[in-house]
Amino acid sequence: MKNLRPLRHEKGVSQQKVADAIGSNQQSIHRYENGDYEPDIQTLVLLADYFETSIDYLVGRTDIRKKIEPVEEFALNREEAKMVGEIRDFPAKYRKCISAVLDALAEAADSTE
Repeated sequence: MKNLRPLRHEKGVSQQKVADAIGSNQQSIHRYENGDYEPDIQTLVLLADYFETSIDYLVGRTDIRKKIEPVEEFALNREEAKMVGEIRDFPAKYRKCISAVLDALAEAADSTE
């Protein structure tokens, strides 16, 4: 539980507040932070959700704090894939322009419906 204490301090919450939030007790949180006891998987899930991080970050297996979000599969046809590839090759300032044009076209299409 390498990152539990730093996450708790960063959030500015007490061990008791964390315990209350996950349905545990202050002594358990204290033991997790000190390495005296390891939480079960359900408790790890609750702690990771509470701190909006991953279990891997919580236990020190990664330095990536961001919680992993599900990714929706999105199939592109050949023409769409070609356009996306070309857009990715543009410098950022041009991608912003393309995005603005697409937003304007979508807005125009919505207003004509």
